[in-house]
Amino acid sequence: MRKVLQVLAAGVLVATCAAAAGAEERVVPESRAEVMFSYAPVVAEVAPAVVNVYAKRTVLERPSSPFFNDPLFRQFFGGGFLDQPRERMQSSLGSGVMVADGIVVTNNHVIKDADEIKVALADKREFEAEILLKDERTDLAVLKVRGEHKGLPVIEFGNSDDLQVGDLVLAIGNPFGVGQTVTSGIVSALARTQVGISDYQFFIQTDAAINPGNSGGALVDMKGRLIGLNTAIFTRGGGSNGIGFAIPVNMVRIVAESAITGRPVVRPWLGARLQSVTADIAETLGLERPTGALVVKVDPASPGAEAGLKPGDLIVSIDGGAIEDPDSFGYRLATKSVGGRVNLEVIRNQARVVLDLALKPAPETVPRAEVTIDSRSPFAGMTAVNLSPAVAEEFDITGAEGGVVVTGVAPRSPAQQIGLQKGDVLVEINGTEISSTEVLQKAAAERARIWRFAVMRDGRVLRMAVSG
Repeated sequence: MRKVLQVLAAGVLVATCAAAAGAEERVVPESRAEVMFSYAPVVAEVAPAVVNVYAKRTVLERPSSPFFNDPLFRQFFGGGFLDQPRERMQSSLGSGVMVADGIVVTNNHVIKDADEIKVALADKREFEAEILLKDERTDLAVLKVRGEHKGLPVIEFGNSDDLQVGDLVLAIGNPFGVGQTVTSGIVSALARTQVGISDYQFFIQTDAAINPGNSGGALVDMKGRLIGLNTAIFTRGGGSNGIGFAIPVNMVRIVAESAITGRPVVRPWLGARLQSVTADIAETLGLERPTGALVVKVDPASPGAEAGLKPGDLIVSIDGGAIEDPDSFGYRLATKSVGGRVNLEVIRNQARVVLDLALKPAPETVPRAEVTIDSRSPFAGMTAVNLSPAVAEEFDITGAEGGVVVTGVAPRSPAQQIGLQKGDVLVEINGTEISSTEVLQKAAAERARIWRFAVMRDGRVLRMAVSG
């Protein structure tokens, strides 16, 4: 019995000590600032630089009604009149961020095909804006405020490479057009690459509430620095489910600087074909887990070849930034400026090798020689250019060694009807290898009852046949 009492006494003593220790950790706030803990100072600093973006575009619509198919109705009102398309103004609403004097960065999809753009500040001032630069590959656009303006607020750039999962962030924008709104959350994940928003699959994921209208708005850290541009949400019903995605500010900075300086967006070129590492490949290479970008092929005239890159090399980092897959490599390379150099770390024969890579643009080895097909063929309405490393880089084409690149397809044209898309590589028509736009014009001018052609799309060759 005495032993039981001793054990109980010891337990009480331990519990008392633990309670005392816990009490020591709980302290009374020592200042008004601690009592009034709030995000308000950060919001007050950055919110004025977040703007609303209003875009208007003219769209053609054909009227539809069950009466229009009635023969008597059409005879009375005139069928031709009923079939004429009507012009209608379509409006879209998004957000933007002022990153320099009168310079606003937003998403390309917010202002796509816009005829008129207005920017509204938090203080109710409104300005017309013009497009300085549109970059479809990153889904970014840069606007410039028109007219005289003084004292426009500007936000400071942060460094998205310094972010860690769990960091506090604020999302600021104009969801559903209700007005400027601030939501808080954390960085849920980094380097999300399977989002499908732009060519550069590398996003910051956050649980800060993001809704339609937030696109182009600011994702900021607790020091009031821009660390991302809110772009998309994962949703099943149209509202926020706590899974939002933002373009890292390091990519935003590159596009903004190009627009401000008036230079086109030119990205460094590696000149190598990369593939993801599977579990089987990782085991073969002696890796603990599948990671990195595996080099499949190297262009002998590329910066990669000059640096000593070889097929079979596994790229694991660039200037210390980890490479998880080809998408993350493409992002990290695209955030580097042409003209410099970077250290490329690769695993070769289970040994780590550091290569010195010169950051050069992809060359235009042949003239583009753009043509638009207007002959009576299934390819009428298609615009194409000759394939070169520069064109392949511009349209994110991999694996193509010949053919011409489709750069545009006219609406309701024969080319659109047969399924041609921007970025396709047309490689063959009725047995003729399409090696240039000149060959394309001659092949499209022929007459045929059946047209057989092959295009490369997303690395795969598709073969199709249509009637003449």
